[in-house]
Amino acid sequence: MGDMSTATLPRTLRLGDLEVPNPVVLAPMAGVTNAAFRQLCAEQGAGLYVCEMITSRGIVEGDRTSLSMLTFAANETFRSVQLYGVDPQTIGRAVEILCADHGVDHVDLNFGCPVPKVTRKGGGAALPWKDTLLGEILEASVKAASPYGVPVTMKTRKGIDDDHLTYLDAGRIAQDTGCAAIALHGRTAVQHYSGRADWDSIAELKAAVDIPVLGNGDIWEAADAIRMVEETGCDGVVVGRGCLGRPWLFRDLAAAFAGEQVVGLPRLGEVAAVMRRHAELLGDLMGEERGCIEFRKHIAWYLKGFAAGKDVRSRLGMVSSYADLDELLARLDPTEPYPLDELGTPRGRQGTPKKVSVPDGWLDSRDMIAPIDPDAEDGTSGG
Repeated sequence: MGDMSTATLPRTLRLGDLEVPNPVVLAPMAGVTNAAFRQLCAEQGAGLYVCEMITSRGIVEGDRTSLSMLTFAANETFRSVQLYGVDPQTIGRAVEILCADHGVDHVDLNFGCPVPKVTRKGGGAALPWKDTLLGEILEASVKAASPYGVPVTMKTRKGIDDDHLTYLDAGRIAQDTGCAAIALHGRTAVQHYSGRADWDSIAELKAAVDIPVLGNGDIWEAADAIRMVEETGCDGVVVGRGCLGRPWLFRDLAAAFAGEQVVGLPRLGEVAAVMRRHAELLGDLMGEERGCIEFRKHIAWYLKGFAAGKDVRSRLGMVSSYADLDELLARLDPTEPYPLDELGTPRGRQGTPKKVSVPDGWLDSRDMIAPIDPDAEDGTSGG
C-alpha cells in the first residue's frame, strides 16, 4: 500500500456541485459503454459512468444515431455524456441541448482520441496543440452549461508526441475557463495504447493546477488505482480497458477506496452469471436477438485465460438467443478459479506507436490561422 495511510485516499469526487460517491470514472469506449454496460458496472459499485463519445455536430443536427446514444439506465444517478468536436459554437450549442433537453448532469469533452481519421483534420488528440482554440471550445462549453449548474470536464493525453506535449498548458486553460476537472491519460497520441502509461505526468499536472485531476492509464486492478492515487496525488481515476469482461472491477475499486478488503476473485460460475446479466441488459436495450449478437464481442474478454474449451467458445461467439447462451454457459465448469496470470495484464487493443497524422503545417505554430476543417469532427458518433 505504500507509506500513505488509507485515510488520505479520496472517498468521493467533487465536480462542481456534483458529488460522486466514489472517485472512479468509467472511460467512454466506442461500442462498449452503452446503457446496458453502464448499468452492469453501476450494479457492481458506485462511480461516474460516461456514455459513448457523441459528436457535437450529431447532437446539433439531430442525427438519429447520436440521439439514440443518449439512453440512460434507471440506476444511473448521474447522466454523464462525453462530447467530441472542433468548433466552439457547435460544441456550445450541443452542450445547451444536452442540458436543456436531455437532463444531462455532467459533460466531458474528449481531446484524447488518437484515431487517424480524427487527428488528420486537427481533431481529437491533435487539437490541444492549438491552445487558443482549446480555450475557446472550453469557454463556450462552460458558458452553455453553467445556467444549468452542469460541470464540464476535459480528457486529454500528454500531447501529440514527446516533442509536442500539451498537458500542462491544457490544465492551465481548463482551470482558467472554469472546467470542473481535467483527466489525463499518461500517453501521447503517438503511443495509442501501447507501452506503459507515464504516471509522473499525472503527478506533474496535479502539482500545476488547483482543479481536480483524474488519472488514466494502466489501471488493471483495484490495487493499481490506489497506487496511482498514492504516487500522483490525483483526485480520482478513469478506468477504460481494464474493465472489459470484468465489470466487477468497479466493486473492487469501491471497496479499495472505502479502505475495505477487496473481495476475492470470481470463479467461472460467477463470471458466467455476470455474462448472462450483461446479455440480458443488452436485450432489454435492443431486443433479445440483437442484444445477444451485440454481446458476442464481450465473450473473449470475459473468458480470457479460462480453460473454457474451443468448441464452447466458438459457439458462444455465434449466440443469438438467451436459450443458446444458457445452454453453453451451463457447460462451463463453475468451480474453475480465476486465471491469476490475467491479473495486471493489458486488455483490449494496444496498437503500436505510429506517427500521428495531422494537417499540413499544423505543428508549425500553436495559433489557429484558418478555421479548422469541419470534417475533423466525424459526423457519426461512437467513433
